Amino acid sequence: MNDRIYLDYNASTPIAREVVAEIQPFLTTAYGNPSSTHWAGLPARDAVERARSQVAALLCCDATEVIFTSGGTEANNHVIKGLFFASHSTESPFHIITSRIEHPAVLEPCQFLQSLGAELTLLPVDEFGLVNPDDVRHAIRPHTKLISIMHANNEVGTIQPISLIAEISKEYGILLHTDAAQSVGKISTDVESLGVDLLTVAGHKLYGPKGVGALYVREGVELAPFLHGAGHEAGRRAGTENVLEIVGLGAACEVSQMWIEDPRVVELREYFWQKLRAHFGDNVVLNGHPERRLPNTLNVSFRGQHGHDILARIPNIAASTGSACHAGTVQISPVLAAMGASIEVGAGAVRFSLGRMTTQAELDAAVEQLGNCIEL
Repeated sequence: MNDRIYLDYNASTPIAREVVAEIQPFLTTAYGNPSSTHWAGLPARDAVERARSQVAALLCCDATEVIFTSGGTEANNHVIKGLFFASHSTESPFHIITSRIEHPAVLEPCQFLQSLGAELTLLPVDEFGLVNPDDVRHAIRPHTKLISIMHANNEVGTIQPISLIAEISKEYGILLHTDAAQSVGKISTDVESLGVDLLTVAGHKLYGPKGVGALYVREGVELAPFLHGAGHEAGRRAGTENVLEIVGLGAACEVSQMWIEDPRVVELREYFWQKLRAHFGDNVVLNGHPERRLPNTLNVSFRGQHGHDILARIPNIAASTGSACHAGTVQISPVLAAMGASIEVGAGAVRFSLGRMTTQAELDAAVEQLGNCIEL
């Protein structure tokens, strides 16, 4: 359908044409096992290592510090559980600091470790979704082993002060992990500038395939293997490498170099926001930080509305809402709840996330359709 409008790039991105071209040979001719040393396996191994270098180039790290995973969820789990099982003992408690607005792929592994004896601190955020570095400092205990704060929030796009938090983590000798699934390819994720020890990448958030991701592990950091078996990924993750998708991730990372801080996407996001303001006035509210925000993310609330009802009335527009409706009651997004949003504002939240293919004409059409379906 030609009138379909995709504004849900934070949920998943289409695969870039350059990525499709790189993947194609691995669907047909390049089928060898990368662990094999014969003529069929060596090209596959070379392809995996080339992709590793492409990911490393985007993160500004060494290729040996990149582990391929099945996606962002596995990467987050590997960090949290891998550190726990590598260092936990009954004589040495394990304390984790994270925030209330993390993705479930961070929060749920942390809560799982609580059942095994770990201690967990969930930091608050302000009305813009920002973690206060002073709160990180005050939460540190003698046995704090990990601080995990996302680089940018998936719902409202707020970018966290990771480099400031890194200064604190280094002062106390604590490892710092950031879930950068939403920020990789959109803003700089130079691991040295950020000061992180571990960083999560998800392929389908940066125009690569689903089911593949990567984990940056600073040299010297010890993680217990997430999967046990043979010695793949330098013994850090067992299982034959998913060559097809790893190649796609590498290509996506290389292509993304030219799209970081894309001014066109920022201009379109601001154009969209101004159009919404012009049409709805004070009945539309911006969620998240007005400046420290991902270039493509616009989370807004329509006062007195329900986000899921809005999207149901405009099914040709793909967007997201974090609220849920159960038995006639509305539960607002946990992220917006942590930011102190009222039910009136939080219930009407819709996340629009733009991408490389978004056009001004699509945004004009989206505003018109929103205006037709929302009664103020």
